[in-house]
This record gives sequence, C-alpha cells and structure tokens, in this order.
Amino acid sequence: MGFVKSVTLHYFDIFPKVFPADKEVEITIKPLGSRISFVADTEYTIELCPMNEGCTRDYPHVSRWAHKTVKPCEDGCIRFKHAFPDEQEHFVRVILDGKELVELSVYSLHEDLCGRYPFIGDLHMHSTCSDGRQAPAVVASNYRRKGYDFMALTDHGRYYPSLRLKELFKDVPIELNLVEGEEVHMPKGDEWHINDVHIVNFGGEWSVNGLIKGEANDTETDGAMNGRSMTGVAPEQMSKEEFFAEVDALKDTLDIPDGIEKYTYACCVYIFDKIRQANGLAIFPHPYWRNNVNHVPEKMWKLMFKNRIFDAFEVLGGEREFNHNGYQTAAWYEQWANGNRMPIVGSTDTHDSINPKADICCTMVFSPENERTALIQSIKDYYSVAIDTISAEYRIVGDLRLTQYASFLYENFFPLHDELCYEEGRAMKDYAFGEPGAKEILCLISGRMKAQREKYFAF
Repeated sequence: MGFVKSVTLHYFDIFPKVFPADKEVEITIKPLGSRISFVADTEYTIELCPMNEGCTRDYPHVSRWAHKTVKPCEDGCIRFKHAFPDEQEHFVRVILDGKELVELSVYSLHEDLCGRYPFIGDLHMHSTCSDGRQAPAVVASNYRRKGYDFMALTDHGRYYPSLRLKELFKDVPIELNLVEGEEVHMPKGDEWHINDVHIVNFGGEWSVNGLIKGEANDTETDGAMNGRSMTGVAPEQMSKEEFFAEVDALKDTLDIPDGIEKYTYACCVYIFDKIRQANGLAIFPHPYWRNNVNHVPEKMWKLMFKNRIFDAFEVLGGEREFNHNGYQTAAWYEQWANGNRMPIVGSTDTHDSINPKADICCTMVFSPENERTALIQSIKDYYSVAIDTISAEYRIVGDLRLTQYASFLYENFFPLHDELCYEEGRAMKDYAFGEPGAKEILCLISGRMKAQREKYFAF
C-alpha cells in the first residue's frame, strides 16, 4: 500500500503496540542500532501522554499524563508497566536530563476491539480471465508485495478464476488469504429484461453467474461443479427464460416507485439475496463510475440504501477522479446522517496490478482472524474502514473511532508488516512461474505474520 516508514521506526522498536485500555501492560522499548542507545545504570524519564485529553499545561486538573523513572535492563532495552487510560493513542517519550530522545506511539483499546486484528485487503479485482492485464497469480503476488493480507479475484461474470488461483498455491504455506469471488453480470434479454448494475460476490460458496446454464462456466476445469462452487455443492442451474421468469415474479412482490426500472431493481434484489444464500458478502460497487453518465441512477441507489438490499457499499473504488470516490464518500456520509448507514469497503477494482491506479484504495478489516467467514462477519458488524491512497497524504473513510485507530496502525504498524509481505509476494511470483527454490523460501518464512501480530498486539 506504499506506507512510508517513519524515521522513528528505523531507530526504535516498541512492543506491544496495541493492548486493552485501563489494564496494566509491560512495554518494551528496544534500540535498533542507531546512534542513540540506552546507557546502563542511567535513569531515564518516561513521559506518557494520552492523545485525546489535552496537555497538562492547559488542562492540569483533567489531563492524565504520567511519568515514570526507569533504568535500562541488561539487554539494553527499557521496560516499564502502566495502565493506559481509555481508548486512544498515547505518546511514549523517553527523556534524559530534560531532553527528549525519542517519541513513540502505542494504542489502548476498549474490549470489543481487543482480539480483532487489522487486515488489509481488496474485495474487487480482475485478471486476464476477464478484462485484466495480468494473470491471476501475478495479481495475487503483486498485491501481496503491496502489503495485502486478503484478496478476492472477482473477474467479470466468472467465478472459476478465484478457484484456480487458490488451487495454484494450495501446496505452499502462504499467509495471503485468497478468497473466492466474482463480479456478477446476469444475462440480458429483451428491452424489459436488462440489468447492468455491477455487483460483487465476495466469498460466496458458489457462483451466482453460474446459476444460468451456459453462463460463466469453466468447461476445462474438472474441479468443483465445473468451476462454480468451492465445496462441490451449488443450486440447480436454470435457463435464461427461467431466470427472467423468477425475477419477473419477484418484481411483482416489491414496492418499487415510479421512475425506477422495476426489472433492474428486482434483479439487484435477486442477486444480493443469492450471494447471501451462498454465504458471501453482497457488495454494491461504484454507482458514480462514469459509464457514459453515472452508472447507477441516483433514485435507484438511494432506494437500495433505504431498503438495505446489499451488505456493504464500495465507498472507494477504481477511479482517481473526485466525481467518483468523492461523490460516493459524500453519498455514504449523507445516507448515514439520514439513518441509512451501511458497512463499507474500499477496493481497487484493479485491471492492471502495476499501474498507478493499482494503489488507489483498500479495506482495513478488524477481524478475529484472516479467514473468509470472519472477515465477512466483521464487515457486516461495521468493523471496517476504507483507505484512500490516491495521493501521498492518505484519507480514511469510516466512523471516527475506527478512523483514529486505523490511522495509528497505518503509520506505526503496517510499515513493518509490509516488509514481510513484500518478501512473500516475491516468492509467490517465483513459485507461480516455477523458479527453483521458491517453495523452500515460502516454507521458511511461513508464520512470520502471525508471530508479528502476537508481538505487537497484546490480546
């Protein structure tokens, strides 16, 4: 994701970085071979400054700053114990003879976030199996190098590429979670049976495109249900005519106002419902994509919000123009203000994993584990934010609480995390192309991400 590692992270390590609020925790500060090291048998002052409570100079009666006097341990590290108040970031300043040597940051959390780790991912991506420019393995390897923990290949109208991608890496231990998915495009009929609203099936156990005979099946695959199921189980297929009849019947049961294409809306309801039946996350993407004009009429998407027919809104997507992501962000906040809050994701909708648009946004999910069902439930439970990285100065979309926490992680954890991801991503690409030694490297480095989480998150 192009995180910029701060100078401080080069010179000092502090761990854990994240822990429960108002409970005593032991903190270690470790010099990393810089010109500043801690002198044995010397007293240092540790100044602990909660970020959200004001400076003691200006708020002497309410600010909960604290000071501790410590000496370095035999291994050259400084260690101390403290109960950090409330949920917020804290500056940890090391002071000697009145001079500040270094300022580091840690974060204390309320109970509901403890046990939830931050995972970076993309829920909407394309490969050469539809209209992308790189093969599935290259897309996955490139995004692992960028720092992604999970991703779903969601080629247009095709589910089987995501299965093929998982199959490719099944014999090596990688910590990138490859999730099944597809972008859903149901067949069109006459002028009364048209729907071009794009919908993302993230993690569904079977293909919605594949419900229609002759649509989106990989006839060259001998695997699960001709490439339309992760488990080998899926609903019976139907003809186009049977599909149109089902949606027409559904349309007649819905209260759809005049001025909205009734079949189109009913088809969206049908697709979102099928994704949920498949235990996937039903994502509504890019209404403000300029496809001649804005892709989805405003009356249409506002009704979709009002009736909560999808699970998550792709608030940030694959374009750099303000009238795409900017409008979608404003729309989401406006809907929230009107009582129609929806979970959010940010996805690149990448069609080229190496061009500048490949890095424009991502999703940070706070989940108990990096696993398909846990990620889906965490997003549904509003434990996600979308991160805009179009420019060098990032922006985070989400509620204030998670935005503050995500910003801390973006600057203080993920630069270290991404160094490990880069190495795995390079080895993944070598493995995919048969380079000697790649499998051995992947086996050797397996488990480092888990160990890093356990070091920095004291849950």
